[in-house]
Amino acid sequence: MREPLSPKRLEGSGRWLLKIFTGLLIVVFLGIHFIVNHLVAPGGLLTYADVVAYFQNPIIVVMEISFLVLVVVHSFLGLRSILLDLDPSPMVLRVVNFVLVIIGTVAVIYGAWLALTIASRG
Repeated sequence: MREPLSPKRLEGSGRWLLKIFTGLLIVVFLGIHFIVNHLVAPGGLLTYADVVAYFQNPIIVVMEISFLVLVVVHSFLGLRSILLDLDPSPMVLRVVNFVLVIIGTVAVIYGAWLALTIASRG
């Protein structure tokens, strides 16, 4: 039996530490996100015009894109970890890795494009 705070077989220490690190950063970014969106913005960001005005600050755009990257990386590493519990063959694991990397990359590119497009509307 492996220790409770150790990587799974085939997960690797690097991926395991990255999952832990991104999880901690998500908590920080989520806290900042909630505070800025719901407490600092008067009445919250309820309309498209409010969101466009909010995205005029380049720091906000970088923060939101960073938040997106952290969530995608953390969630896909977690999904991969769940799939490792099924004890896939090395070939299936290679396919899973490839598919997760492609879907994650597309999600980040689309999200970054969307954030930059909203920022350019102001």
